[in-house]
Amino acid sequence: MPPAPKPEILAAFEAAKGFMPTGEGLALYATAVEAGRLGLPLLEVGTYCGRSTILLADAARAAGVTALTVDHHRGSEEQQPGWEYHDPETVDPEIGLMDTLPTFRRTLHKAGLEEHVVALVGRSPQVAKIWGTPLGLVFIDGGHTDEHATGDYEGWAPHVAEGGLLLIHDVFPDPADEFTGQAPYRVYLRALTSGAFTEVSATDSLRVLRRTGAGI
Repeated sequence: MPPAPKPEILAAFEAAKGFMPTGEGLALYATAVEAGRLGLPLLEVGTYCGRSTILLADAARAAGVTALTVDHHRGSEEQQPGWEYHDPETVDPEIGLMDTLPTFRRTLHKAGLEEHVVALVGRSPQVAKIWGTPLGLVFIDGGHTDEHATGDYEGWAPHVAEGGLLLIHDVFPDPADEFTGQAPYRVYLRALTSGAFTEVSATDSLRVLRRTGAGI
């Protein structure tokens, strides 16, 4: 049986604001536990309100490593007003823009995981450009345009250590899912054809790949 989070961690995940289904969350957790054995940090791109961060942080805690999460906290394209995934509760009333950082902090506090996470607040390519530490896991779950998905991949995939894991969320091969999942799907295909990554598993829209070669 793959490792599973304790009931209280799973309950915190399911109670948190976010979009990842439980099945994919369980796959993420098991993968993070495996990656934690490398003794390197675990990083996600796309924090939103911290739903998936709970699972990464708990796996990191068990492994004695740090979970990192990168987000500008202003919301991706599909989370803006007028779009399907917009949540008015995430809008800062003073400035009229989304700000998911306060909700994220409350999410981690309620789960008792604050000390196991470093939140990197900024745009993914900017943070990646100055990052210099190998990572045991990179979980790409940010913007769904080609610009943003490609930027996340090109910025962070080079930091995945040998034997480390690259996870890509919202991979939808169906062209009907152009807005929500085709850009991650194209990044996934690029990773597979690069010769640098080999697929390990697929759980619904979550793909897990392992670094088995150089480059991206």
